[in-house]
Amino acid sequence: MKKISAALTFSIATLAIGFLVGACGDTNTPNGTANNGSTATPAANSTTTSSAKGLKIGSLLPTTGDLASIGQQMIGSVPLLVDTVNACGGVNGEPVTLVQVDDQTDPRAGAAGMTKLATLDKVAGVVGSFASSVSSAAVSIATPNKVMLVSPGSTSPVFTEKAQKGDFKGFWARTAPPDTYQALALAQLANQKGFKRISTVVINNDYGVGFEKAFVQTFEKLGGTIVNKDKPVRYDPKAQTFDTEAAAAFAGKPDAVLAVLYAETGSLFLKAAYQQGLAKGVQILLTDGVKSPTFPEQVGKGSDGKYILTGAIGTVPGSDGKALEAFNKLWKDKKGSAPGEYAPQTWDATALLTLAAQAAKENTGVGIASKIREVADGPGTEVTDVCEGLKLLKDGKKINYQGASGNVDVDANGDVVGVYDVWTVGDDGKIKVIGKVTPK
Repeated sequence: MKKISAALTFSIATLAIGFLVGACGDTNTPNGTANNGSTATPAANSTTTSSAKGLKIGSLLPTTGDLASIGQQMIGSVPLLVDTVNACGGVNGEPVTLVQVDDQTDPRAGAAGMTKLATLDKVAGVVGSFASSVSSAAVSIATPNKVMLVSPGSTSPVFTEKAQKGDFKGFWARTAPPDTYQALALAQLANQKGFKRISTVVINNDYGVGFEKAFVQTFEKLGGTIVNKDKPVRYDPKAQTFDTEAAAAFAGKPDAVLAVLYAETGSLFLKAAYQQGLAKGVQILLTDGVKSPTFPEQVGKGSDGKYILTGAIGTVPGSDGKALEAFNKLWKDKKGSAPGEYAPQTWDATALLTLAAQAAKENTGVGIASKIREVADGPGTEVTDVCEGLKLLKDGKKINYQGASGNVDVDANGDVVGVYDVWTVGDDGKIKVIGKVTPK
């Protein structure tokens, strides 16, 4: 294609983004501006590695925006898996090509990035996104373009509901369990700790509202009371001040406040609650959206010099897969540190794309979609090593991939079931895992 044609194609695709997001996105999500207030242009924030032949995949993850602190921990898994696969012969006899795009934790930027990946880069599969609101926008573009989207972290129950209706036509899966399970686990944990009256505050998007709904249902079934059930506090993802929301969330003398937040805006909310003296004596319950080593520092310290978040507890999808030890070792050997949150889920999402393409013996989204459940939860040889799995598939054998995050048994709705780590913030501001909880 001539350069002028490619430029014209991208211009048309970009022009269409507003219409696409308006039709299929979450209406309670950020606008289409990047952090500096300029129009989002994810094409300028993308990188391409490896050859132009063979399987081509993309990543659509947040290295900037409200979820950047976690996204930056995830993104390294994708090239690490691609490098591993290419070192052992690639997929279908050719190296895998990777195109990486920063979705900026913004549905419009994510939609633009997904459009670029699907229509210009012609990828067969994409690892992404993390924010559920971004994945909602992206999957509506991936599906008609027959690109397989595998999210390592979008946990909204909305995806299950839409998959049951057939909206995604098989072009959606995720390696992190839906929040129906995490909300159940956290509600059980709150009940075990003796909390009877809880208020909720959530970011007003698919993730926050979906989690809130599942938590309220479960906690009430366990005999608890949601103090602000009739007036739920849902904050605007674009908000910069939170005094009113903090006052409403802590009203009514709750034993605890469930706060389903993103790190950047969530830190501002928790600071506002502290500055108004609202959080004293109230247990803070948090979720995976803020489980980052830097989050306690973002929230900051009080006048006494102690971290405001000291004693807060939360849950996050854990990792207990048979491939976890090998993954942790590889990460440390290559990067000199331990992997962060959702890195195992991101590794597994990328692995499933490559294994499914090899199983299909074709480098297309249709091929991947037709085989992804088979390699994830099929009646074949259990494998934890991706290269071993590729070799068996090349020889015509069937496999059952056992991942780093878990067994990644993808069901008909694209969902998996997982275990959850229970974490807390210590006096030193460090986050530490203090237990595990399995939803029942």
